[in-house]
Formats: sequence, structure tokens, C-alpha cells
Amino acid sequence: MKPIIKIDFVSDIACPWCAVGLGNLKQAMEELKDNVDFEVHFRPFELNPNMPQGGQDAIEHLTEKYGLTVDQVKVNQANIRTKALDAGFEFHPEGRKRVYNTFDAHRLLYWAAKEYDLQKQATLKAELLNTYFCLAVNLDDQKNLIDAVTRAGLDHQRAQAILNGDEFTSEVRAEEMTYTKAGISSVPSIILNEQYLLQGAQPPESFINAFEQLIQKI
Repeated sequence: MKPIIKIDFVSDIACPWCAVGLGNLKQAMEELKDNVDFEVHFRPFELNPNMPQGGQDAIEHLTEKYGLTVDQVKVNQANIRTKALDAGFEFHPEGRKRVYNTFDAHRLLYWAAKEYDLQKQATLKAELLNTYFCLAVNLDDQKNLIDAVTRAGLDHQRAQAILNGDEFTSEVRAEEMTYTKAGISSVPSIILNEQYLLQGAQPPESFINAFEQLIQKI
């Protein structure tokens, strides 16, 4: 029987490096799939929890938040697009247009894990990242969230009912608080077997090395 590595992937779909990290993680898991089973849980983190309806222009947001010039932001975005492509995500060539609140997306991810399974949650996670960064559409428009749900093979009517109400609000808030209290302040943060922390968009080789070391301890 193969050992199991539990992975808590703490992230936000508004985080481009989370897409890069996820793609690299998938490559690493594929490399070691014959040696170990992986149990991946996607945990919520909001980079911009107070972002109002309508969002904010992406360039404006990034220059204000990080004190960068417009040119520096564009250089950074070009670098991230290259890294994302290597990780399996083809970001929109013009970049995301606006930055949006992602709480509803986190509620849908919680639902996918609870009422389906972790594989469906992972599929939805990829589709939401695709919606945000590859399609670069309006995340405040519920239709775009529902389209992601449909592409992931989940019940779009159930998803719409969740978006129309407040289901899973307290559960997502509780999970966010758990990881904030644990000291998580940046994403992606990847916790292995609830003991070991990897932060940032690690390359596949770093994940493989961490997994191999962990397998020896199991």
C-alpha cells in the first residue's frame, strides 16, 4: 500500500503565483504518482477581502499595493505569464483587467469538496484560475463563475443557489481564520501532512524533493 501525503494548498484565485505553484505541484505529483498517493485540499485565503463590488483596475491596484511603477508591473506580469505557461496556464496576453473580490469563489470551492469530492474541487480550482487569469473576465458577474462550475462538471443550478444565498459563508470564514492564526500571511502556502510548510510558487523539483524526504519519514 502506497503512503499518503496530505496537502493543504492555501491560496486565492486572485493570486497569479498560486496558479504557477499549482501547475508545478501537479507536475511533481505526476512524477511521483507511482510511489505515493496525494490528498489535496484547497484552503481559502483572500488577498483583497475588502475589495468592493466592481473591483479595481489591475494596474492601478498593483502600483498602489506594491509601490511599483506601471512599467515595473508590466515587466512582472510578463514574467508571471512565462512562468504560468510553463506550469500549464496560458494567461491572457493583456493580463487581467481588474482585481475582484473572490469570496464567492471560495464558497463554491468549499461546496465542491463537501458535496462532491477533492478531485472535483481541484477541477473547479483550475477552472476558476482559468476564469480569472486566462479568460480575464469579470468575476463579479455570476455567469462567469457558473460557467467555470459547468466546465468543471458540477451542478450549475446548485451553484447558482449557493451564490444567491449565504451557504458556506461561516465555514469559509472559519477556515480563513484557521490559517491566518497559524501565521499564513502570503500565498501560495503549501502544508504537507499538517507539519511542513512550503511557501511561494516552488518549482516542480522543490516539491519532488520535499515529497521524497517526507516519504522516507512516513
